[in-house]
Amino acid sequence: MRVVIVEDNVLLAEGLRLLLTTAGHEVVARVDNADAFVAAVDEHRPDVSIVDVRLPPSFRDEGIHAALRVRRAHPGQKVLVLSQYVEETYAGELLSDGRPGVGYLLKDRVARVEEFLDALDRVASGGTALDPEVVAQLLTRRHDPLAALTAREREVLDLMAQGYTNGEIAGKLVVTERAVHKHVGNIFAKLDLPPSDSGHRRVLAVLAYLG
Repeated sequence: MRVVIVEDNVLLAEGLRLLLTTAGHEVVARVDNADAFVAAVDEHRPDVSIVDVRLPPSFRDEGIHAALRVRRAHPGQKVLVLSQYVEETYAGELLSDGRPGVGYLLKDRVARVEEFLDALDRVASGGTALDPEVVAQLLTRRHDPLAALTAREREVLDLMAQGYTNGEIAGKLVVTERAVHKHVGNIFAKLDLPPSDSGHRRVLAVLAYLG
């Protein structure tokens, strides 16, 4: 896959480049600010961009706003955002456009190479990848509405919100896909959500309810 890296930390940017090229991907551009990111996407139309939340000049939320600009200008563009800390507001902004192919991970996740590459693949293919820490904070913040869920249903909801399919959830929990499908149905029923079981839309529905 063709990737644009948007990161002002030279060491992290180079580490990402080496990780991606070793995994067989092509880094078509490596930039360190929002305007250069927008220009790189205009020029290269990558399969996915990896973007730091905090970029020059103010190091606040330039990366998020640049990602939103890119996705408005090029609706098919996929973006995986990296953040040093869990910042729920930024995650919400990124998901609010309703388009598929989006991810939000903590930078620590990059060190878990297989997990990171798996998340990147999901985003590039139009899926969703949310860091488990972000999901955990959303679940904690809206604890009461989840009181009706069983422990297993909470596990399934957690993995759903991270962007995993029913088949992938079944593999992680060592249960049948039919059992996962039943749990998903129960979750939507208990949370009074539309019974959609379609990838990104079901994740957005869950996150909309939780946050």
